[in-house]
Order: sequence, then structure tokens, then C-alpha cells
Amino acid sequence: MEPVTETTDLLALDRQVCFALSIASRSVIALYRPLLQPMGLTHPQYLAMLALWQYEPLSVKELGELLQLDPGTLSPLLKRLQALGYINRERDSKDERALCVTLTPAGRALRAEAEKIPPAIVARLGMSLEELQDLHRSLTRVIAAARGTAGVHAG
Repeated sequence: MEPVTETTDLLALDRQVCFALSIASRSVIALYRPLLQPMGLTHPQYLAMLALWQYEPLSVKELGELLQLDPGTLSPLLKRLQALGYINRERDSKDERALCVTLTPAGRALRAEAEKIPPAIVARLGMSLEELQDLHRSLTRVIAAARGTAGVHAG
């Protein structure tokens, strides 16, 4: 019987995709913190702002689907963005049951400051844009496979 070694042990920590993804996620998000702090944003709030800068107006439900966040997580995040003066949450005039999220002038103006973030992250990672685009494609495939939607175009 062959002894368990690092190369044959299926449970070796450094062979686990989940471990590499977890460490990579925490490490990359940590790079964003000093860039987002002057704006008063957390990383999840930044993601919400990205979605709003791209797709505004959005219902809370649409925003939750885009960000893949449940209402219990999204609601406090939106309340904080509203307290910061970056968004408004109002009942949709077409559907009183839906809450519509829009940017305030301050929220729109914040976009100019946020445009500095992606190049700063690329520089801090020290990876080429091509490498990062390849990584994004691979992660998108991992997400689709994990959700059981492999083969379905995500994007």
C-alpha cells in the first residue's frame, strides 16, 4: 500500500480548490479596503454601487439577483448606503410592492472616484489584464458548475 503523501492525499489542504478560492477571495478583498475606506464603502456596498452605476434604477429584488444576495443581507447594506447619501429607496410607481433603488447625485458623483479602483487593484496584484480576464472566465465557469448551470452562458 502506498503511503499517503502530499501528492496522493486527496485531503491535502494545499490541493483543495475551496481553500485556494477562500484565501484568494479574502486576499483580493483586503486590497480593496484601503481604496474603499475614503469613500465610506465596504466591499459588498461597492458591489451594490457598481450594479447601480451600470443598471440604475433597480428594484431591490433585481439588485439582490445581480449581487446574488438574499434580502436579509441586502436590506441593511442598502440602508447604510442610503444613510451615506448615495442611494434612495422608494416604492416603485408602477408596482407599489416593489422597492426601487436609485442613485442620488452624490452616489452618481462617487463613480468618478471609484473609476480609480480597478487600475489600482490591477497594479497591486501585479498581473496582466489578460491574466485577470482569463481568471475571470475560469471563475465564471466554476460558479456556473457549482450552481449546476455549466454550459449555460453566464454573463
